[in-house]
Amino acid sequence: MESKYNYFKRDISWLSFNYRVLLEALDERLPLYERINFISIYSSNLEEFYKIRVADHKAVASGATESDEETVQSARELVEEINKEVTRQLDDRVRIYEQKILPALRKNHIIFYQDNHVEPFHQQFIKDFFREEIFPYLQPVPVSKDKIVSFLRDNRLYLAIRVYPKKEEKNKGEEPKENIEKYTGECINERNDGEGIKVGMEAARPNVTDLRHPLYFVMKQPYAKVPRFIELPSREKNHYLMFTEDIIKANLNLIFPGYDVDSSYCIKISRDADILIDDTASSADLVAQLKKKVKKRKIGDVCRFVYDRAMPSEFLDFLVDAFRIQRDELVPGDKHLNLEDLRHLPNPNKSLHSLEKPKPMKLTVLDEKESIFNYVAKKDLLLYYPYHSFEHFIHFLYEAVHNPETREIMVTQYRVAENSAVINTLIAAAQNGKKVTVFVELKARFDEENNLATAEMMQAAGIKIIYSIPGLKVHAKVALIRRRGLNGEKIPSYAYISTGNFNEKTATLYADCGLFTCRKEIVADLYNLFRTLQGKEDPKFTTLLVARFNLIPELNRLIDREISLADEGKQGRIILKMNALQDPTMIDRLYEASEHGVQIDLIVRGICCLIPGQSYSRNIRVTRIVDSFLEHARIWYFGNDGTPKVFMGSPDWMRRNLYRRIEAITPILAPDLRDSLIEMLNIQLADNQKACWVDDKLQNIFKKRTPGTPAVRAQYTFYDWLNKTNS
Repeated sequence: MESKYNYFKRDISWLSFNYRVLLEALDERLPLYERINFISIYSSNLEEFYKIRVADHKAVASGATESDEETVQSARELVEEINKEVTRQLDDRVRIYEQKILPALRKNHIIFYQDNHVEPFHQQFIKDFFREEIFPYLQPVPVSKDKIVSFLRDNRLYLAIRVYPKKEEKNKGEEPKENIEKYTGECINERNDGEGIKVGMEAARPNVTDLRHPLYFVMKQPYAKVPRFIELPSREKNHYLMFTEDIIKANLNLIFPGYDVDSSYCIKISRDADILIDDTASSADLVAQLKKKVKKRKIGDVCRFVYDRAMPSEFLDFLVDAFRIQRDELVPGDKHLNLEDLRHLPNPNKSLHSLEKPKPMKLTVLDEKESIFNYVAKKDLLLYYPYHSFEHFIHFLYEAVHNPETREIMVTQYRVAENSAVINTLIAAAQNGKKVTVFVELKARFDEENNLATAEMMQAAGIKIIYSIPGLKVHAKVALIRRRGLNGEKIPSYAYISTGNFNEKTATLYADCGLFTCRKEIVADLYNLFRTLQGKEDPKFTTLLVARFNLIPELNRLIDREISLADEGKQGRIILKMNALQDPTMIDRLYEASEHGVQIDLIVRGICCLIPGQSYSRNIRVTRIVDSFLEHARIWYFGNDGTPKVFMGSPDWMRRNLYRRIEAITPILAPDLRDSLIEMLNIQLADNQKACWVDDKLQNIFKKRTPGTPAVRAQYTFYDWLNKTNS
C-alpha cells in the first residue's frame, strides 16, 4: 500500500548535512584553522559516503546486486542525482577555499602557493628539496589503451602526466598556430627564466614542427615518505607553504629528460569499501571471513574517479578508456584533491590562536578519593561527554577491578580506541581473577580489524569473548558490574547505559551521555540482555527498551499518548534528538501526530527523511546543529501531560537500528537527571549561533538571533550550565 506521505531521499538528505559541515568554513567567528578543519571533515565524510553508499547504489545499478528498496533504473537515477549535487557542492568548496580561506591565510602572513607564481627567492630551495627529498621516491608508470591496466590504489593521489618525445634540433621550427593554441594554458613544465618558477598556466610549451603522438604516465604521490605540505623558508614576517604535488609539477622536466612535458593533473580513485559477508555464519566462520575480506577492501570496485576539472576533455577521455572508468563514476574536483589532508596543514604563524574548546571537567562529587560505587548506590549519575571527563568511566571500571565483591564485568564493544584504556582495564580485571565477559561486534564498519585484534588480545588474557550474533549487529553501549557480598549476601550491582562507544578518544570529540545506576529493575534487564547476547534466553524487559523486543510497541504507545492529549485539547509535545531519522514507519507516526496537533521538535544532526513544511507536518520543526563537537546523543522527550518521560540510549530512528540491531534505551527515572536532559534539549532548541532549520528543500536556514535576546551557542552554553551546577 502506497503511503499518502512523502519523504526526503536518505542520501540526498545526508549530502545536505555534509554541506552544512562545509558551511562552517565560512564562519569568520571561528579561528582560521578551525574553519580549515571543517573543509577536511567535509572531504573525509564525502570519501566514506562514496565508498559505502554510492558503491551500494552502483552495484544495484549495474545489476551486480539486488535490492528490495530500489530498482536498477532508480539506482542509476539516484547516482546521477548524487553526482550532480556533489558537483554543485564541490564548486562551493572551491570558492570557499580559494576566495575565503587562502586570502585569510595571506592576511595572517601565511602564503600558501596554489599553482601560481612562486617567488624567486624560493626557486633554489624548491629545486633542492625536490632532488633530495622527493625525486628518489617517484616512479612514473606508462599508461596505454588496450594493454595491461595499471592498478590505481584506493584514495591515493596520482599525477596524470602527458608528454611528447623531443624532436631533433634539425626539425625545430615555427609551430603551426593551431598547435600553439592547443598548448597554451595546458603546459605546466617548469622553465627557469630568471623570473621565478611558473607552476600554473604560464609555463612553457614545446616547440615542434608537427603533431607528435603523446605519451601518458601516472605517478603516485610519495606521501608515505614526504609530507603533503612543505614549509618553505620564511621571509621577513611572511611564512610560506606549498603542496608537495606542486613541487613535483614544477620539476617534471627532471623526471622526463627526453620529453617535452605538456601537462599534468591530479586524479584519485575511490573504491567500494563495504564488506559482503555471510551474516548467518557462525562466530568462527565470521572471524575467518572478516580476516580474509577486510584485506580486500582496498581493491574493491571503482565507485568514483575524481579528476582536476581543468583537465582537457581529450586527456580525460584517454584516462577513462585506459582505466576502464564508467562515465557515471566521474566526479570533477579541484586541482588539489584529498583536501581531508588539510587537518595536517602546518601553522607556522604561532600568533594564530586555536579554538578554546570546553575542557572536560571532573565532577567535584567524584574526586579521586570518592568511590563511584558509593555515590551511585545512593543516587543515579548522568555524565555528559565531552563536557565531563571520560576518566570517570575508566575509574568506574578500575574500581570494579579492585573491589573484592565484584563477581563479573560484562561490556559490549562496538568501537574502541587503539591502545584502549577500557580494554587495558578489562584485561587487568581478568588478570586480577575477575570474570570478564565482552561482547565484540565484529561488523562495526572500518573497525573490524581493530575489534578483531583487541578481541584476540582480551581472549589471550582470559576474558570470555562473545562474537557477533548471526544476522544482527549489536549496537548497544552498555556495561554491567555484577557483585555479591563476600558472605553471599545480596549487594547492589551496577549498570551503565550510554549513547556513545567506550572510546576515550572519541569521548573528547563526540557529545554523548552515559547513565550509571544500581536500580534493580535496570540491572536485571541489562543482565537479561547480556544473556540474550549469549543465546541463552528470549527475555522480557520491564524497564529498558530494547530494539527487536519491546522498543517499537513502546514508542507507538508513547506517540499515541501525545495524540490522545492533543485530541483532548491538551498539549501534545514530543522532542526527539538523534543522529538520523529515516524509518518511514516511524516518520509516518510523527506525521500522524502532527496532523492531530502534537507539537514536535526534531534535533537531527544528519539524515532526516521527514519533510517539514507540508500540510501533514505543519507542527514539526527540524533543527540541525553543527559545532565544535559531533552531536551524537539520542534523547527522546514525551510531554505526558506535564509529567515528562525522557529516554536516552544508542539507536537512531533508522530501519537498521530499529529492526536489525540490538539497541538499548533507558528511561531517566531520577527527576533531577531528567530535568538536566530537558535543560539540554531546551538550550539546543534556543541555539541562535550554530543551529539551522532544515526546510522543505533540504536547505540549511540559519536561525537568527532576535534583537534583545542573548546569544545562545548550545554546546558552550550547556557547558557553562554544567559548570555552574558542578558542586
